[in-house]
Amino acid sequence: MSSKINWLLQNTAPGSLVAQSWLTSHNISPSLAHRYEQSNWLHKLRAGIYARTGREPDWHDAVLCLQNQLSVPVHLAGLTSLTYQGRAHYLQLTRKSVWLYVEDKAALPKWFKEFPGVDWHFCSNHKLSLLDEKYLTDIEIKGDTLKASVPELAAYELVNAVPAEIAFEHAAELFQGLVNLNPRKVEKLLNASSAVQTNRLYLFLADFYAHAWAKRIDKTNIDLGSGKRQVVSGGKLDKQYQITVPEKYINGESSLR
Repeated sequence: MSSKINWLLQNTAPGSLVAQSWLTSHNISPSLAHRYEQSNWLHKLRAGIYARTGREPDWHDAVLCLQNQLSVPVHLAGLTSLTYQGRAHYLQLTRKSVWLYVEDKAALPKWFKEFPGVDWHFCSNHKLSLLDEKYLTDIEIKGDTLKASVPELAAYELVNAVPAEIAFEHAAELFQGLVNLNPRKVEKLLNASSAVQTNRLYLFLADFYAHAWAKRIDKTNIDLGSGKRQVVSGGKLDKQYQITVPEKYINGESSLR
């Protein structure tokens, strides 16, 4: 028993979430995990999931468990990814809304979906063909390393959520700060996307804020479709990208820049 508990203490930290399936794969049976619970090394949250005692688990512990123990293809996305890479203006200090990308066929455990104190926002990139690992990066949160979308992909996930999950103005404000994106990554990303409205809005905001990287993008192979798209209701039509946006963004009002 001593060698196994030593292994557990060496491979987890106080507050870490610990899946029974992961414990079993390392020769710690449910009955032994129950003994650790009785000895106050572990705290059972619900069937199949424990927390190491010593700290209240946070939302990032839940994501870390998915990534490292359950091998679920998930990464921090959109607004959350930009925030923890210093690309957003503030951190939410109350109840958190955490943006995640999860592959469409990946099953999330019930304990994760119902994790207290957080609202999960699941991004859908189903119109984006597979991209390589260059579009993911490691970020550190409270000493732990989590996978997250690079700023180019996070920006895509952000505008893809307009207006259903985030207001146009909020997305535009965040986009204003994206002054040093990699134009090759952006171009490859948009070439792989069949989401016409998202592609148009990404390029519209890049042009609106006159980002230098936007001038280096070859739009030849980007799917911009045909016809008009209504991004916001009651907006005005941008003639170049044929999307309706808030009126103040037409004619590139300098007061917004």
